[in-house]
Amino acid sequence: MSITDIALPPPDYDVIICGAGPVGLSATALLHKRGMPAARIALIDAKAAEHAAQDPRTIALSHGSQQVLHDIGAWPLMASAVTSIHQIHVSRRGHFGRTLIDRDDYRLPALGYVVRYGALVKALTAALASTAVTILRPAEVAAIEEQGAQASVQLADGRTLSAGIVVQAEGGVFSEQTAKALQRDYEQVAIVAHVATSAGIAHRAFERFTAEGPLALLPQDDGYALVWCVRPETAKRLLALDESSFLHALGEAFGARVGRFTACSARNSYPLGLNAEPGASARTVAIGNAAQTLHPVAGQGLNLGLRDAVVLAGALTRNASGTAALAQFAAQRRRDRSATIKLTDLMARVFASAPDGAPSQALLGLSLGLIDVAAPAKRLLAEQMMFGWR
Repeated sequence: MSITDIALPPPDYDVIICGAGPVGLSATALLHKRGMPAARIALIDAKAAEHAAQDPRTIALSHGSQQVLHDIGAWPLMASAVTSIHQIHVSRRGHFGRTLIDRDDYRLPALGYVVRYGALVKALTAALASTAVTILRPAEVAAIEEQGAQASVQLADGRTLSAGIVVQAEGGVFSEQTAKALQRDYEQVAIVAHVATSAGIAHRAFERFTAEGPLALLPQDDGYALVWCVRPETAKRLLALDESSFLHALGEAFGARVGRFTACSARNSYPLGLNAEPGASARTVAIGNAAQTLHPVAGQGLNLGLRDAVVLAGALTRNASGTAALAQFAAQRRRDRSATIKLTDLMARVFASAPDGAPSQALLGLSLGLIDVAAPAKRLLAEQMMFGWR
């Protein structure tokens, strides 16, 4: 007799979501909003709520992501902690050519928004507070097993929960992940911090390509959130500098478009890579960073994950069986996922890390100039950054 022949008791839940980051929390809220009873949803996370709410990392939200958060009631709870992006300036340091994307060209209140990770998690958690969703945290997932018409989640403390569908939404950082079908180490490290400048431009974000990787400045509070991608040996050197020397090196790399860099918060770093295309399964599905870890160029990772959450919630609440819903989800997400992975991989691998003088650098400058004057190409780039290809 096989395991599929054994009569199992009804599952504890319809859906168990593992990982209470922004994507996991959003998927939970979307399932409930679209009609799944809250008592049939469980959310598991290894971190305490207080720990997640204090996370200082910066998130760039697209206009489409803002609409999702507003739909589930989280946006009003975090709006005061958000800085809007009205323009995005894309350029290559020391080379001709640039693209300027402006909200007025698309008749939108903003192209995107900048918020701290902790504030986003806090708002999403608050939006779920009045529901009957089961939230287990801190609770570590030890194993996930499929058994016929359901899957079981074994916790490190010995408890076991079951559900018709298990959603993996806990991705972790690239260097700690199990390799997926599509993996690439970019041999870059992202240095993140908050910096102040002498002549900042309100509500303008910058994506500046350098010989070692992209350098992004995102407007936040009275300064900018910095994401500076460099080679590991350069990162080691930059992180060892005192504040004054670091700011001087940053100015040399970025240029003088925002004046001088005058102050910097504590600096942190993490390695960068592509890890995507998880294997298919009948009862489990991965979304967000658990499904595809991307290079941060163009700020697409979380926004792609939120689109995963929207489509998955729709598939699971359309009265289809669990396996049929996951098949629908995979089919509906294939184009957007593939396009976004290819875009970020191309920008990181071909343009962002080629040395000065390489043909791709001249091509990048020319491409940016052409995009700026070619309305269809510019709109295509802008719509991908604001909404994604669905």
